Amino acid sequence: MKIRESLQDGLIAGTINIFVILLGLTVLGSSLGQEWFRFASPAPGAWAPLVVVGLWVGARAFRGVREVGQAPDLLPAAFSGLVAGLANGVLVSGTLWLVASLIARGTNVRQWLVQLTEDNVGLLTLGRDPLPAAAMWLGVLTASGLLGALLGYSNARFRWWDLGKRGVRHGWDGVTAGPGWVFRHPIARAIIVAVLLAFLLYIPTRLSQYHNYTLGTVGIYVMLGLGLNIVVGLAGLLDLGYVAFFAIGAYTVGLLTAPEPHGIQISFWLAMPIAVVVAGLSGVLLGIPVLRMRGDYLAIVTLGFGEIIRILAKSDALTSFSGGPRGVRDIGGPVWFGKDLNTEFFFFYLILAGIALVAFVTYRLQHSRVGRAWMAMREDEDVAEAMGVYTLRYKLLAFAIGAAFAGLGGAMYASRNQFVGPEDFTLMVSINVLCLVIIGGMGSIPGVILGAAVLKGGPELLRTLDEYRFLMFGALLVIMMIVRPEGIWPPQRKRMEFREAEENGAVGQPQPVPEGDS
Repeated sequence: MKIRESLQDGLIAGTINIFVILLGLTVLGSSLGQEWFRFASPAPGAWAPLVVVGLWVGARAFRGVREVGQAPDLLPAAFSGLVAGLANGVLVSGTLWLVASLIARGTNVRQWLVQLTEDNVGLLTLGRDPLPAAAMWLGVLTASGLLGALLGYSNARFRWWDLGKRGVRHGWDGVTAGPGWVFRHPIARAIIVAVLLAFLLYIPTRLSQYHNYTLGTVGIYVMLGLGLNIVVGLAGLLDLGYVAFFAIGAYTVGLLTAPEPHGIQISFWLAMPIAVVVAGLSGVLLGIPVLRMRGDYLAIVTLGFGEIIRILAKSDALTSFSGGPRGVRDIGGPVWFGKDLNTEFFFFYLILAGIALVAFVTYRLQHSRVGRAWMAMREDEDVAEAMGVYTLRYKLLAFAIGAAFAGLGGAMYASRNQFVGPEDFTLMVSINVLCLVIIGGMGSIPGVILGAAVLKGGPELLRTLDEYRFLMFGALLVIMMIVRPEGIWPPQRKRMEFREAEENGAVGQPQPVPEGDS
């Protein structure tokens, strides 16, 4: 019996649960329970994080005592879970007894730990005296450790977890692979497109202004993601300064349509294509000197370019040209036959049209000779160049098209908000766009759309959790990257590569480095 390892696991779990209590994360559980699962009482949701940790440590303790290559034995499994659960329960129940006793004596514990209100502790103790509440939690966590070990034992015997996970994965692969053969049939393709278009045209009429604004923000990030998907997902160029082209498009529209600082005030319909062209040319001008670099060096240079654009926009020296720290206000919006269309309702349709245009161009490029050249560069630039691909030209083309798409998103962003300032274009914008491309599935148009919905729409759905929403959002991202590292909706080829690597046991394993590389 490996009692020491089980005790260590239990102490780790107890420490985790103590932090959960002291940081008030049980309140997060109670909020989720009542908001999403409609629990009549907040107590089950508050208990859930501690019990889940107890189940986890029981399963972990079982894996620690199991001998590799041997059939699991029930008695060691149960004993390991019991020991780990008991150690977890002793730490947690002792902490709860101490905190509840201090509160019962009138001590203001919130001067040290602001989340430990009397109501929050009452969720865990169910209003009981400190000692009975501590005994209750000792029993609950000991039982959860035992149950976790028994679940681990049953999984080792019957493989139900692996079978369920494989079934879910194959089911999702079937859903994501389905459109490939469905869209090959012209009638099915026409029906699906018509239904999707009707739904997208109808949904803004049933939403509030706030939700239309949120959907518009997601749509702008879809355009940005599709542009960066060409650069990163297809051509394999790591660009961390992508926000610079977004800023160039936004500032171009702002300076051409706003009354200040230049008073040009041309039509939005004329300023928008100019912004796209200017952003595309900026991509070419940046690419000419830097695209001979690769990997980390290219990422650092593009990151610097993005920061240069932001600092120049914020500089007092350029206030007379770009508005400086105050930005550009009263940016003009779309006008159609004298009617002002600058509303959230109309802008959703305009952004939707922009997404359709960008997705169509991306799809045609991806399935053309240019797209094949990009993918060859992404896999191995040296081999692609040896086969006759003029890599510098195709790199410039990828940078220019990606920058142009970012400029289009920036133009719509500035016109919709009627304001643009340097603080709208921080490094985090580039990081967010890169994350949605990776999480959605590099090289996949549907993946980028889903990634934008998850990364930009997800935090809005979790807004009711207040300060906990980003913690919850980060946990969901970590879980997703562990469960599905290839992305939510990867392209077919990438999906096959991951499946082959997983079958060969190569996922998560260090790869050999060829001689001469460092």
